[in-house]
Amino acid sequence: MEYVYAALLLHAAGKEITEENIKNLLQAAGVEVDEARVKALVAALEGVNIEEVIEKAAMPVAVAAAPAAAPAAEAAAEEAPAEEEEEEEEKEEEALAGLGALFG
Repeated sequence: MEYVYAALLLHAAGKEITEENIKNLLQAAGVEVDEARVKALVAALEGVNIEEVIEKAAMPVAVAAAPAAAPAAEAAAEEAPAEEEEEEEEKEEEALAGLGALFG
């Protein structure tokens, strides 16, 4: 993550995001620099509008559907135990009726 943070810091400071600038920044922070990671990061950020990415990441996500599902789930949860209780009562009545036939 420190590599990404270095790139963001350079961007915020208005500096060019280059391999050399990232290496210098990481070394100044006491981080052991991995050349391959620096090259991969610079290559990945080539042509990317960082401001636009930051703005998109900060946009709120619409979650209107999630609250609507909760009441429906509650209703289904309430119905399920009621149905189970009715089934249990029916089974008990059938079992009692079967026992009654034994005696009479």
